[in-house]
Amino acid sequence: MYEERFLRRAIEISAQAIDTPGTEPFGAVIVKDGQIVGEGINRSVMNHDPTSHGETEAIRDACRSLETVNLRGSELYSSCEPCALCVAAMNIAGITALYYAADMAQAGDAITDLPEAARFPVDVDRLTHECGHAVAERIMPCEQHLDAEATKVLCDWANLARSRA
Repeated sequence: MYEERFLRRAIEISAQAIDTPGTEPFGAVIVKDGQIVGEGINRSVMNHDPTSHGETEAIRDACRSLETVNLRGSELYSSCEPCALCVAAMNIAGITALYYAADMAQAGDAITDLPEAARFPVDVDRLTHECGHAVAERIMPCEQHLDAEATKVLCDWANLARSRA
């Protein structure tokens, strides 16, 4: 069941990218039995790892914390609609529900015209087309909340990246 405080925490984590080099503004938390058991921020650049998304980092953290790879019964809260890679990881881990803030279109709008060094090397439309269905067409229950707040973090981070170019 959706709890706003967990989505706010995911957005708060995403905002750390504004001040943390090598991170990008995508944060996530894993919740099990009403408690946060894992947190993550996108560290793809820092780790030289294209799979180091906020969601996968939160899944890794939760699995380490709980000493299991089975997260059945847990929920994922993300500052942005997860990509197909993260949705696959969520399903593999057994996460039962997703709550997200900004959707992929809002994220794309926020980060357009970034300098080459800050540009994501992925075509979101192609990824969505090739790897899965739109969030509303997925089997896993999904709900969108607090999109304006998450989009603001994305825009703030993108504006900072543009100013550094």
